[in-house]
Amino acid sequence: MPRRRIGFWYRLAAVICKPPLVVLINRDWRGMENIPAAGGFITAVNHNSHADPFAYAHYQYNSGRVPRFLAKSELFKKGFVGTMMRGTGQIPVYRETTDALSAFRAAIAAVERGECVVFYPEGTITRDPDQWPMTGKTGAARVALQTRCPVIPVAQWGANELLPPYARKLNVLPRKTHHVLAGPPVDLTRFYDQEMSPDLLQETTEVIMAAVTRLLEEIRGEKAPETPYDPREVRIEQRRRTAAEEAQDALDAHERAVAEAAGEGPSAKPTAAHQAAVHQTAVHGAAAHQAAEVREVREEGQGK
Repeated sequence: MPRRRIGFWYRLAAVICKPPLVVLINRDWRGMENIPAAGGFITAVNHNSHADPFAYAHYQYNSGRVPRFLAKSELFKKGFVGTMMRGTGQIPVYRETTDALSAFRAAIAAVERGECVVFYPEGTITRDPDQWPMTGKTGAARVALQTRCPVIPVAQWGANELLPPYARKLNVLPRKTHHVLAGPPVDLTRFYDQEMSPDLLQETTEVIMAAVTRLLEEIRGEKAPETPYDPREVRIEQRRRTAAEEAQDALDAHERAVAEAAGEGPSAKPTAAHQAAVHQTAVHGAAAHQAAEVREVREEGQGK
């Protein structure tokens, strides 16, 4: 497949990054025939290592279609890395700011110019204990439905063995193999003429993530869990548990204080004042929990 629109900065990035990648990892690359030769498209890729953007970019670069990644805005600010990110046309994501939606406008513009835009729908490295894809955020679905461009699901495995999730040191020996499998475009036509509601975006995202997960099952030769790991649900449950524990701690502390003040044992019954204090603690905990849930929903609506 002929390369197109590479430019100086991408060629420089390839000169810097490809030699260590070739030395450190073997390649098992499949499905490159599914990468469109022309026109704008999205790839939806699972994320399980800080090294996998480099390893996947190598695959995508060799396909002849250079990738435009969505990446956190901090990487664009200064130094050589920032210069490279800007020069290679990567797309900054400004989280929790008034510019949060600018990344999606830029992604849509890139697709409409005929570029390849890479989405990590999970939004971060997977937190699934067995490194299966998590539930996805809706950004890729939003761009796909608005542009009606092809969405190519891609699964990768192996960079996470070179640099395990959240690790800081490479695990070089024995030499690892980076497996990449790109599938045919995900069929989203049934969603095209519907109102772009949160439910529609969520359903579209689930279809995309299911395609990515099936490809990873093929690479790994095993089945993924029936229900994907949902970090939002885990955080909500952790907050609920923390609020309950704090309320119980407040209850226990107040019971001890009342008993000591009355000169009684630990079995003394709680007073009305004590019950009111416990109730107030529970109310504050519930309010904090609800505010956190609202933030989660707002971020999900922005596709973060």
